[in-house]
Amino acid sequence: MQLPPKVTPRAFEQLANIGAASQGKALRIAVEGGGCSGFQYEIALDEVQSDDLVLDNGAEKVVIDPVSLPFLQNAIIDFSDELIGARFVIDNPNATSSCGCGTSFSI
Repeated sequence: MQLPPKVTPRAFEQLANIGAASQGKALRIAVEGGGCSGFQYEIALDEVQSDDLVLDNGAEKVVIDPVSLPFLQNAIIDFSDELIGARFVIDNPNATSSCGCGTSFSI
């Protein structure tokens, strides 16, 4: 069963820490062709577009465009703060493989 992506409380908390909503921005998650495995994630602060899927917690927003949405069904968007660095991460059950960088995957 296909479900929309979910955003963890930790990811929303990080968006609040960087002040995304106060800047009028949302975290955009997009899938584009390229990368070492065929597809890659583009993650950036951006404005909400009228055709975006909006996932929010009341204040902070994560948006996904309609072209990227099928690639992100059932995915979990989280924030990781580890020794190798702090970043938004995507646990995508649709990916059959991914590269070591965590931003490139194949289906």
